[in-house]
Amino acid sequence: WSREQLEALPGLSLHDLMMMPIDRLRTFFARLEPKGQGHESEGEFQALKLLFEEITTRLKYLCDVGIGYLTLDRQSRTLSGGEVQRINLTTALGTSLVNTLFVLDEPSIGLHPRDIHRITEAMKRLRDAGNTLVVVEHDPAVMLAADRMIDMGPGPGEKGGQIVFDGSTHDLRSADTLTGAYLGGRKHVGMGFKRAVTDNTPRLVLEGACEHNLKNVSVEFPLQRLVCVTGVSGSGKSSLIQDILAPALLRHFGRATETPGHHERLLGADHLGDVVFVDQSPIGKTARSNPVSYVGAWDAIREIFAVSALAKQRGYTGSKFSFNSGDGRCPTCGGSGFEHVEMQFLSDVYLRCPDCDGKRYRPEILEVTIDRQAIGSVQPRALNVADVLELTVSEAAQLFANDRDVIRALQPIVDVGLEYVKLGQPVPTLSGGESQRLKLAGFLAEAAKGGSATRQGLAKKGTLFLFDEPTTGLHFDDIAKLMRALR
Repeated sequence: WSREQLEALPGLSLHDLMMMPIDRLRTFFARLEPKGQGHESEGEFQALKLLFEEITTRLKYLCDVGIGYLTLDRQSRTLSGGEVQRINLTTALGTSLVNTLFVLDEPSIGLHPRDIHRITEAMKRLRDAGNTLVVVEHDPAVMLAADRMIDMGPGPGEKGGQIVFDGSTHDLRSADTLTGAYLGGRKHVGMGFKRAVTDNTPRLVLEGACEHNLKNVSVEFPLQRLVCVTGVSGSGKSSLIQDILAPALLRHFGRATETPGHHERLLGADHLGDVVFVDQSPIGKTARSNPVSYVGAWDAIREIFAVSALAKQRGYTGSKFSFNSGDGRCPTCGGSGFEHVEMQFLSDVYLRCPDCDGKRYRPEILEVTIDRQAIGSVQPRALNVADVLELTVSEAAQLFANDRDVIRALQPIVDVGLEYVKLGQPVPTLSGGESQRLKLAGFLAEAAKGGSATRQGLAKKGTLFLFDEPTTGLHFDDIAKLMRALR
């Protein structure tokens, strides 16, 4: 058989099937009937029938969640967040299990409101088959589809940890909780003051973008404004911003990046001083990094300890209070507070350091204390350096309210709604949404530092910030805080 003869045969090859969109593939299999040829056994015929049923069920489910336009040969790394989320849900929600408990953690992440309806329908189908679904969710559409609501609160971090409501969705609207206030329409995410876009507004222009499913689009982004790129899941938002615009700008500023997706040209980048792409990737793999050091507040706190009476008497400098270097840290764990035990075939184990009991420092360093009084409290608190790392951001903001350098760096963390994290919490333990907000707080803190270091007005080019779904995993109240921080 030559290749030409094989290609001339009727029907479709496996490669042809892989290149068909899933909805057309479903139609193709719906027309096919498994036929017994007579010479194979009944068992083989039944196995063939089972295979056909399995294929058609799975294809039907992929179409039900709205990704019938994808082809099977598409690489998974080129899919958008919403498409990946729906494929993951297909494996969970497309089963024919009964009397099973499904626990879903924010299934609506990265989905357009049109697609959320499809997901809730799939969940209801599972429920009607006799299963139980427990869903952690912030999206109102999924909340309203639930038979029962459990609201945790009343606030984040140390202000939370209680069940503040347990009842029907209808009753939650009138309940006296933060979630109830937003669902009942008594509170709203404020839109704030909007800056008009005029003909004189400087613009960034991207022409001829045609990566993945983009059809030779040209787009203008007005600068010094809050610009939102939206559309249904899989419509090309990520291709436009992540695959073309961000790499093209990073290359313009001479930074290492992947090859930008296909586009004709980029105009107006000269108006910008820098570009920052804030995505949901983890900030760093090192457990030594924590929120207080990330925003630059730790240097100021160390200096406060260094000027205390006992530190001066002993001749301690700010470097003595570092947990990353110097001889003030615990020699056993090197200032991390725990020992890393590598297990050969299991995941690594972290054990609390037996010498410093997780406090990171030598005993003589912990003898140095500072007195700080929170606003509204009667007694001042004596804190050593380990106590400060155990404070949450909101507690630290109250105690250090009069220390200008500290509060200037901590305030952005409060502004983006992360006031519940501890100052010494290792950065790798933060969720994707928290990492993204901490990155934003880092940039805000840098801007505040630059703004107050020089009182003189400098003509400076602005920075373009690119965010990838910054409201992922956020409650209505956190979205309101984030919107204020973005402005």
